[in-house]
Amino acid sequence: IQRNKQKLIEESPCDLVSEEERQHLGQIALRAVNAIDYHNTGTIEFLMDSDHHFYFMEMNTRIQVEHTVTEMVTGIDLVKAQVKVAAGEPLPFTQNDIQINGHAIECRINAEDPARNFMPQTGNIDYLYLPVGNLGMRIDTALYPGVTISPFYDSMIAKVIALGKDRLEAIEKIKRLLNET
Repeated sequence: IQRNKQKLIEESPCDLVSEEERQHLGQIALRAVNAIDYHNTGTIEFLMDSDHHFYFMEMNTRIQVEHTVTEMVTGIDLVKAQVKVAAGEPLPFTQNDIQINGHAIECRINAEDPARNFMPQTGNIDYLYLPVGNLGMRIDTALYPGVTISPFYDSMIAKVIALGKDRLEAIEKIKRLLNET
């Protein structure tokens, strides 16, 4: 889900893509990275039309904001893997090692003013409660009480991520996590 070309909610895996289509896209991605001798984590993005035709969009060799949903459903620490490769070690897994377990949803929390068409908003965080310790839930942020939201960076100030055994459980968990934050 996007607003103003900015992603707000990410999910993995995509419920609109069948397992057969996912395998096919994976093979295309493997052919692409093998063609350029790429040995690290990365993202190859496709667009899909209403007839399930896929179109290559881009390849990213950096960690993306939505990497958290991939980490949740695969159990693989992608940032750690990239650091290992940067240190000269081999990628600690192959594509065949990656299995999807469950469904993950990420919601981006932005410092914005809805009354001003969601313009970025600065100010101080006076109070903050982030629920922690819940299985299958994750919050990525650098926020703390007393921090000032600066106008010099992106308006995203946190990511809230939930993993469920299926999409419905992930939705219930993310709703609870957002309500408690």
